[in-house]
Amino acid sequence: MLRKQAGEEDSVVLIDMTSPEAGNGCSYGSTAQASEAGKQQVAPSRVGSSANPPIDFVLVWEEDLRSRENPTQDKTDTNEIWRETFLENLRVAGLKIDQRDVQDEAAAVHYILLSAPWAVLCYYAEDLRLKLPLQELPNQASNWSATLLEWLGIPNILLENVPDTPPEYYSCQFKASKLQWFLGSDNQDTFFTSTKRHQILFEILAKTPYGHQKKGLFGIDQLLAEGVFSAAFPLHDGPFSVVPESSQVLTQRQVLFKHWARWGKWRKYQPLDHVRRYFGEKVALYFAWLGFYTGWLLPAAVVGTVVFLAGCFLVFSDVPTQELCHSSDTFDMCPLCSDCSFWLLSSACTLAQAGRLFDHGGTVFFSLFMALWAVLLLEYWKRKNATLAYRWDCSDYEDIEERPRPQFAATAPMTALNPITGEDEPYFPEKNRVHRMLAGSVVLLMMVAVVIVCLVSIILYRAVMAIIVSKSNNAFLSAWASRIASLTGSVVNLVFILILSKVYVILAQVLTRWEMHRTQTAFEDAFTLKVFIFQFVNFYASPVYIAFFKGRFVGYPGNYHTLFGVRNEECPAGGCLSELAQELLVIMVGKQIINNVQEVLVPKLKGCWQKLCSRRKKAGMGANPAPWEADYELLPCEGLFHEYLEMVLQFGFVTIFVAACPLAPLFALLNNWVEIRLDARKFVCEYRRPVAERAQDIGIWFHILAGLTHLAVISNAFLLAFSSDFLPRVYYSWTRAPDLRGFLNFTLARAPPTFTSAHNRTCRYRAFRDDDGHYSPTYWTLLAIRLAFVIVFEHVVFSTGRFLDLLVPDIPESVEIKVKREYYLAKQALAENEALLGATGVKDDQPPSSEPSLGLPA
Repeated sequence: MLRKQAGEEDSVVLIDMTSPEAGNGCSYGSTAQASEAGKQQVAPSRVGSSANPPIDFVLVWEEDLRSRENPTQDKTDTNEIWRETFLENLRVAGLKIDQRDVQDEAAAVHYILLSAPWAVLCYYAEDLRLKLPLQELPNQASNWSATLLEWLGIPNILLENVPDTPPEYYSCQFKASKLQWFLGSDNQDTFFTSTKRHQILFEILAKTPYGHQKKGLFGIDQLLAEGVFSAAFPLHDGPFSVVPESSQVLTQRQVLFKHWARWGKWRKYQPLDHVRRYFGEKVALYFAWLGFYTGWLLPAAVVGTVVFLAGCFLVFSDVPTQELCHSSDTFDMCPLCSDCSFWLLSSACTLAQAGRLFDHGGTVFFSLFMALWAVLLLEYWKRKNATLAYRWDCSDYEDIEERPRPQFAATAPMTALNPITGEDEPYFPEKNRVHRMLAGSVVLLMMVAVVIVCLVSIILYRAVMAIIVSKSNNAFLSAWASRIASLTGSVVNLVFILILSKVYVILAQVLTRWEMHRTQTAFEDAFTLKVFIFQFVNFYASPVYIAFFKGRFVGYPGNYHTLFGVRNEECPAGGCLSELAQELLVIMVGKQIINNVQEVLVPKLKGCWQKLCSRRKKAGMGANPAPWEADYELLPCEGLFHEYLEMVLQFGFVTIFVAACPLAPLFALLNNWVEIRLDARKFVCEYRRPVAERAQDIGIWFHILAGLTHLAVISNAFLLAFSSDFLPRVYYSWTRAPDLRGFLNFTLARAPPTFTSAHNRTCRYRAFRDDDGHYSPTYWTLLAIRLAFVIVFEHVVFSTGRFLDLLVPDIPESVEIKVKREYYLAKQALAENEALLGATGVKDDQPPSSEPSLGLPA
């Protein structure tokens, strides 16, 4: 494996704690002589002193005893060779291996229980630059709402005292030669937390070869893909259920279940520090973001509901809508297709009323409100993220601490010097990576082209379906032909979306692995960007078409435009904004319902199926299975990508098209209240325990959210200007009639004389055209007003957003003071240490006089 060899030990101690041997030693910020630190050794009698180290990781494989006479015996033999080689290399790496077998006449399940001795943990903790605690601090967790309610003297129903609150620490990278300075170093069994042990074991498993590394024969992930092992996972801290009236101390998993993963806790703060301690920073940051976003949806949902209710009242008092409904046979409309009959505008009364629910003056206010809401949401999340990253000691993780991915380290063709750490690390030429990324972009463009082809097919389907339904003898179906075609088209579009999403996610995983990204963060960011670009086109292509293209290129009677011989679609009588709202509700709410049903039912069904088909059942697992057997019954953790993707797509629906659907924040809020506890329950009760991963933020998802926020401003500006009747109504009220009487007739043009003479009948259609079908002066005046509105709206929102960005610091002042304080103490400690070393005649680059003898692996 590519790993830097042990070199000279750093002799400078920047921040030391009081020595355990010193009665009244120096406190935080003091120094110690390098020679004294170097002489401290781990006593040989303590190396591996734990007789029964905890089980850190479990490997499982299942064996069909009847397949020994099967023709596929060659593959079975290959798997066995790989497995034995892999396990032997784990023994060479210093791991303790214990095997437990459960079998009957037909099948056997083999459990490999892995434990890391003290020496191995120390070696890899230093190699991985793990941070361990130096000094305990009081927990400083707080919520702005709790502080506000306390200041106002209002009881806080969201607050709950969760037991066993994790303390905060000053920490630094572990070095074996300075073991005595770390908290808890006198107890080998508890010095490394379970999450640290899991990280170390996973690093070993990910790099250990079972064949030639350059052929990709290394790592547990590849063995799982080849079916050599069935599963690899760390153990949970016992069962999650709590025995009633038991005096036993709750485990970390039971605390999370009792105070977080239960449906009854939907109105309580999330215990994020407990989540971070058990699952790691990456999972905790996801739930922190989800809770923060859900809390901010509450004011957006309230305002959106008020705007929608205002639209409900305006329906019955709106003059143009009443004129339409009471027009009787006044407005004879032109046919919707070449073979269709003429129709009366009054038959579309219900559609016009439905459109008025979403298209009124309150929509403009709500669009402006949501644009500023999105800006403030991201600004305050940056502050929340900075606070959590500081408290959880991961502010500089990606820049300094993050190591190369095990898969990258094992397959990189060369090594190079890391300019930050000064260490020799695996390296892949950037030029080659760019070439591979360009090739992957071509594949992405091809998949986007497939989405566009599907969109065109949906458009043709709508046009054909509208023609077929409009020819019906049923007056109701004929009047609702366009809406029926649109609704069924939305459902078909949702099916296409879900199918293409599954295909591309698999393809993106292959492409991202091929691109050879150095760190796990870079790998996940590249994968996320690929999938999101595709999903963005996949999910938003149809709403964008309805919002900005449908009804724009129709033509006029006698000169209609066609697509593949089919006449282009027109907006219904209520306008395209109501149809856009329908499309959003079908895709957004439909996707949320499908996802929630999947997240509830699929794990249950998979779990039942696994229990029914599990060979361990056949082997008589018994009423009280071993912990590794119980955890093997659980489902493998699928990570956070799909959870983030679901929320970010939802954020796009809530912001980009909010002018068309003010109820979108309400539906998002209701969904997220369920989503938080649903995801919590999955991680605590239904998933095998994932390996804890560190992170300092939510990664590239934040930049995607920022991009969606800017896109939302532009989208809503064009929606209000070109898809809404807001500006034509304002123009008419200013120039003609303030009460909007006659506005309906103002928006309808007359068919050209050639069409009238051919059909011996005159008719009307929605457009600002003269009697010859040419655009009228009103059209060009309105076009100038629309473009001016877009420019003013964008500049007002962007300027206000920029002002708020400058007004709200990215990092809270309290956190900045703490960071500066630590930096000052570190410099002071370094200066004192250098002065002390100079006084004793010891050079600051001199290695310690002796290294601790840990019996480390070669």
